[in-house]
Amino acid sequence: MLYPHVQAGIAKIDRRPPSAALAPFVEFYWHVRWRTDEPYDTKVLSHPNVHLVFEEPVPLVYGVDRTLFVRRLEGRGQVLGVKFLPGGFRAFTAGPVIDLADRRVPASRVFGPEVEDAGRAVLAHEDVDAMARRAEEFLLRDLPAPDPVAGEVAAMVEAITSDPALFRVDQAAEKLHVSIRTLQRLFAEYVGASPKWVLRRARLHEAVSRADQGVPIDWTTLADDLGYSDQSHMTRDFTATVGVSPAKYAGT
Repeated sequence: MLYPHVQAGIAKIDRRPPSAALAPFVEFYWHVRWRTDEPYDTKVLSHPNVHLVFEEPVPLVYGVDRTLFVRRLEGRGQVLGVKFLPGGFRAFTAGPVIDLADRRVPASRVFGPEVEDAGRAVLAHEDVDAMARRAEEFLLRDLPAPDPVAGEVAAMVEAITSDPALFRVDQAAEKLHVSIRTLQRLFAEYVGASPKWVLRRARLHEAVSRADQGVPIDWTTLADDLGYSDQSHMTRDFTATVGVSPAKYAGT
């Protein structure tokens, strides 16, 4: 979430872990409750995850947003989201996860009309734990068998996003002992974004994280640390996605 210090005065964010039965599929549940007198556009630099969101008027499935996710908050409200592990949503959908990229679709298309009743039951609560339990009850009713390939893909995403020395797809493929084509195919099928996008987004997350710390930053050194050819390259990449330069974002 961008501009966390600003958004802290508008929205409260909570997380809850999944049960052991859902741990192969779900990373965590997230809850946002907001109150604002003026409309506010919340902005999120998305990760390579699919989300099921219980919200009004109907629950939605959000594919990986490869740009910048923006949602307008008005008045008072709340939503509960299910953040699936990279690859974890594949077992719930009929086609490759890349088909959901940059899209939000009614959850009933994936989970059937029953998800709308589940959404009303979730949102009837104010307590986050109760909301998460309701969401779990729904997902557990027709839980698919864990897909071992999905687990392998989740481990691949973790491996390449947590290694600061990886900047290119060929490096990632070598580290993971697969061909570039295999890596691309697995990410299209299970993740919903290309390996190149995942690597690039991980660099942007690190840049934003540093900027949010509120301390002076040597942007040239950071660009080098993140594998950019120079500071201008990082600035262009950051600005194209976030909408402002790194220096301007850090000063907000």
